[in-house]
Amino acid sequence: MATLQRRNDRHQFADLFDWAEGLPSLFTVPATMRGVRIEEFTDDSKYVVRAELPGLDPEKDIKVEVANGMLTISATRLQEEHDGARSEFHYGTLTRRVLLPDGADEQAVVAKYAAGILEVTVPIAAKPAETRTITIEHTD
Repeated sequence: MATLQRRNDRHQFADLFDWAEGLPSLFTVPATMRGVRIEEFTDDSKYVVRAELPGLDPEKDIKVEVANGMLTISATRLQEEHDGARSEFHYGTLTRRVLLPDGADEQAVVAKYAAGILEVTVPIAAKPAETRTITIEHTD
């Protein structure tokens, strides 16, 4: 009679996911975008981006920049060494860029960090620019 043997490793399923995550894919996310998960929404007259960045010091480890209609969130997480440790954390420099909506006021951006969540708020003009038709001159 055959007996079923279990691995004594409590991380057996996590190892499977690690293996699958390492497979090449047509939709591979660049290393600079891994680890920065965001949610974005428009609320009244503001655009809000929230980023998960737990365990970081916002004064030393996180940078928020706005230029030319693009919001850039950068963070650096240094790896801690532990003997016999296992980690699924992403280390190094993590960057996420988000295109701002039309009418975004880049001069009035506000960022707050609480409980591992970075929240960036960008005011939006009450009325976005209207589309207009441009007359084409015919020249010979």
